[in-house]
Amino acid sequence: MGTFEYTALDGRGRTQKGVEEGDSAREVRDRLREMGLIPVTTQEIEKGASQTHPPLFSPTRSVGSADLTLATRQLATLLKASLPVEEALNAVSQQTEHKKLRVILLSVRARVLEGRALAQALGEYPTLFTDLYRETVAAGESSGQLDRVLDRLADYLEKSHKLKSGVGLALIYPAVVVFFSLLVAGALVTYVVPEITKVFEDFGQELPPLTRGLIALSDFLRHQGGWLMVGVVVAVFTIRWMMRKEGVRRSWHRLLLRLPLAASLVRGINTARFARTLGILTGSGVPILEGLRIAGRGVANLPMREAVAKAAERVREGGGLHQALAESRIFSPMVVHLIASGEASGNLANMLDRSAEAQEQEVETLIGVLTGMLEPLLIFLMGGMVLTIVVAILLPIFNLNQLIQ
Repeated sequence: MGTFEYTALDGRGRTQKGVEEGDSAREVRDRLREMGLIPVTTQEIEKGASQTHPPLFSPTRSVGSADLTLATRQLATLLKASLPVEEALNAVSQQTEHKKLRVILLSVRARVLEGRALAQALGEYPTLFTDLYRETVAAGESSGQLDRVLDRLADYLEKSHKLKSGVGLALIYPAVVVFFSLLVAGALVTYVVPEITKVFEDFGQELPPLTRGLIALSDFLRHQGGWLMVGVVVAVFTIRWMMRKEGVRRSWHRLLLRLPLAASLVRGINTARFARTLGILTGSGVPILEGLRIAGRGVANLPMREAVAKAAERVREGGGLHQALAESRIFSPMVVHLIASGEASGNLANMLDRSAEAQEQEVETLIGVLTGMLEPLLIFLMGGMVLTIVVAILLPIFNLNQLIQ
């Protein structure tokens, strides 16, 4: 059975679009006619695993984490009610308002009806359903606890989305203030200053240094502003191109781990993600080595990812996870101690969750402190720029009598 996207006309000639399942396009068209629709196009949604870009559209790119979290939570609830997987997938697809996610869920349901495991069917959309998601679902299927595993997955997605959103929201205000500060300062220097300084051109006496500097900056921006913008764009693309090289990216990430405030933020975010991912994997029954491999891939900072890889090698050789992480001197002592306690008590998953919560709280606190410091600092800088421009304009006026003489 396949999944088909169709376009049809109703009795009033209005276009209707949707998704239907069927063994063939002809069966789907016959079903549409029975519904009183005139089929225009029916196209099967092809498998996503074997293609980098699906031919119809790229569905996984526009599905947000909130939509995926809600669908996962609904699926877990339906499975707890003892519904079969294919019926639960069909119900969730009807509940979701996200068209592309509905298409994906119906496609996954079609593969399940063909006899595939849910984790295998999810593997056709690796961009949306990550290694963590699929491995956890596979562990839940093998243990017979798929509903509980999906519940934990939904919790994980919610907390990850909350952490990511917190960082993003904290950066919005400084970015907006900086943008408008530069916009106002640029407008004053480029358009206002030349009109005002024309008044002093006929006096024939030397203007104050600050005023001359402001006039020079105004002339530069008016005559070379276009080239300056081109240079900025080229610099941005050059930096992005260089950051694709692993060596450059590793050096940058290593530098971030040495900067005072950035180091705490980077360590906290990556440690929380690593601990949360490994906790849900080990708690779902995934072997520790496989869990370390998947959790390590979720760490964005390259030196920290390499530390996780080395820790996995030590664990493979029979060493303890906490000892291997402590040797890297990157992960915080509190996280290492919690993991050691979890290994000693046989409750590693719970301790990993606790360490993730502790790191997330530290990150939220740090973001709050940084935001509290940035707000007055940015206001001070914005006021300083405007004050400098105003003083540069007023100085010749204060010395007007001397200039006339």
